Amino acid sequence: MNLAAATNENLAHISNVLVYSAMAVYTLAFLAHITEWVFGSRSAVGRTAAAITTQPAAVTVTARAESAKGGGTAVLERPKVITRAAPGSRDVPDGPGAAGGSEKGDLYGRIAVSLTVLAFALHAGGVLTRALSVQRAPWGNMYEFSTTFAMVAVGVYLGLLVAKKNIRWLGLPLVTTVLLDLGLAVSVLYTASDQLVPALHSYWLWIHVSCAIFCGAAMYVAAVSTLFFLFRDRYEARLEAGESDAGRSTFARAMDNALSRLPSAATLDKFGYRINATVFPLWTFTIIAGSIWAEAAWGRYWGWDPKEVWSFITWVAYACFLHARATAGWKGRKAAYLALLAFSCYLFNYYGVNLLLNGKHSYAGV
Repeated sequence: MNLAAATNENLAHISNVLVYSAMAVYTLAFLAHITEWVFGSRSAVGRTAAAITTQPAAVTVTARAESAKGGGTAVLERPKVITRAAPGSRDVPDGPGAAGGSEKGDLYGRIAVSLTVLAFALHAGGVLTRALSVQRAPWGNMYEFSTTFAMVAVGVYLGLLVAKKNIRWLGLPLVTTVLLDLGLAVSVLYTASDQLVPALHSYWLWIHVSCAIFCGAAMYVAAVSTLFFLFRDRYEARLEAGESDAGRSTFARAMDNALSRLPSAATLDKFGYRINATVFPLWTFTIIAGSIWAEAAWGRYWGWDPKEVWSFITWVAYACFLHARATAGWKGRKAAYLALLAFSCYLFNYYGVNLLLNGKHSYAGV
């Protein structure tokens, strides 16, 4: 059988055009998100500082004077005592979002989301036509996995927006990452549309790899939330300690303005944790499904292949994170570092293992 003859080159070309078109629209969405942050209200900093700073309490004490002037009333001011709260545990309201309460900023934010929806539609069309060009799942190599992964990540973001979750702050880092991912895919990882080796012709390709892609996309969203938690928590701690802006650079003050618009550290921490906790059982199933497929393709469930090893390392890292969240001494920043380490393991499992190590999973090529 001539495998090349089974490839529809016309559909493959349309797929490439749609992916490049999606990148162009994602770029416009990126610019709109930047504008949204720029035009956001700068009064948010003062509101956040007021919510965190403890006001000194006045204590009224009645004093009886022994002198002829009679009794009097003295008002004593209780000294302000700053107690550093545990990371992510401050009772601080969420920021107003990327638009910062500004009507113009909100307008650009809505434009950015609309452009993201359009780019997602083009992106999905590119993935679909790639699949139709070879009549198989569109994740048989690193190029296809990368484009599908980016599409699913955007889909998760838009799905959360539809569910009325306040996550428009995620738009800028998401679109930036998607552009980098697609740029790497089309320039370095690109592989011409073609059929796969016989070992991959299995329904487990649809089950195992699709679960891995969805898990990775959800873990990415959680990782961004966790990273922002670390920045926002440090910002809240600085305000809580009453540190002055005197001598700080313009860039530092601009960063404070951006951080003030994010949800509170507690909200970001909880959001990232809930996503990781929700997706962890699916990642467990992904590894089990891969083992079952390995037995059908290679005659063994587990062979300590580099991809298998790093999938297990990723599982252990996320298990440690979830356990840390249940341990009082490891909540907050320590647990956040574990979550980021776990996601780094996932990234290495994809890029590092595929590009640097050889194993049975290397047959798909770049």
